[in-house]
Amino acid sequence: MKILITGANGLLGQKLVALIAPMSGYELVATSRGKNRLPENDLTYHYQSLDVTDKSQVMGVISTHQPDAIIHTAAMTNVDQCESEQALCQAMNVDAVSHMIEAAREAGAFLLHLSTDFIFDGSFGPLDEEATPNPISIYGQSKLDAERLLIDSDIDWAIARTVLVYGLAHDMSRSNIILWVKKSLENQQSIKVVNDQWRTPTLAEDLAMGCFLIVKNQAKGIFNIAGKDLLTPYEMAVKTAAFFNLDTSTMAMADSSNFSQPAKRPPKTGLEIDKAKELLGYRPHSFEEGIAILAAQMQKLPKN
Repeated sequence: MKILITGANGLLGQKLVALIAPMSGYELVATSRGKNRLPENDLTYHYQSLDVTDKSQVMGVISTHQPDAIIHTAAMTNVDQCESEQALCQAMNVDAVSHMIEAAREAGAFLLHLSTDFIFDGSFGPLDEEATPNPISIYGQSKLDAERLLIDSDIDWAIARTVLVYGLAHDMSRSNIILWVKKSLENQQSIKVVNDQWRTPTLAEDLAMGCFLIVKNQAKGIFNIAGKDLLTPYEMAVKTAAFFNLDTSTMAMADSSNFSQPAKRPPKTGLEIDKAKELLGYRPHSFEEGIAILAAQMQKLPKN
């Protein structure tokens, strides 16, 4: 099977390449805007630059490689930036999906699209795949608009919804709550952590595996691919501090009204993963296990 990934330089893209490239029976094409920023190693895959907002590029690259499946991870995920740069958000999160659908149709490819819990308003959670979306941000609306393009299309498609993805990028280009809490407490910095929002944080390696299982099985429809634990950011911070045995005297609880952000955040989401567990055999790590995986990866990083 030939699989083409968009957004290969991003966190999820990196994990997908690391997961799929060593597998026998799979040919991998990794695409991202600009040059290849993936780590140099002995993995076998083809890299090609691709701007997913450029329809002619999308059509040309997909036509050239004729993949059996596409995993579309490229997106504008900065929630606040989407509020201030709505045209770019539309181009990256909606128009690009339209291009992908057309290219997948011509190639006869299965298209897996990544979506988010931010399509919901956060009035309750965790949510299953049948819950009614009601986004409260430009970002959330853009991701819902993209979902609807797929649902209304005539191609073979799947949607993987996920929540608060965390992981270690090879170049440390992206932080996460574990790294932030660890560094702040080690430096005895005062931090406030939200205790009135709930999520099911998702390890990037788990999300990559969930995406692979969908593509491997050509499983059509919507799947929640998330972590197993419903936690507030403050609870995540407490677990992080406990794992690394850090002093929490400089860490305080705060409700979301203490923070001024351009985009509204849904108070309570989290995603039920029973469907993915039953149909795909998806088995995510606990948050504590995720911390341990990141800690082990940090040990292997070159010392400055």
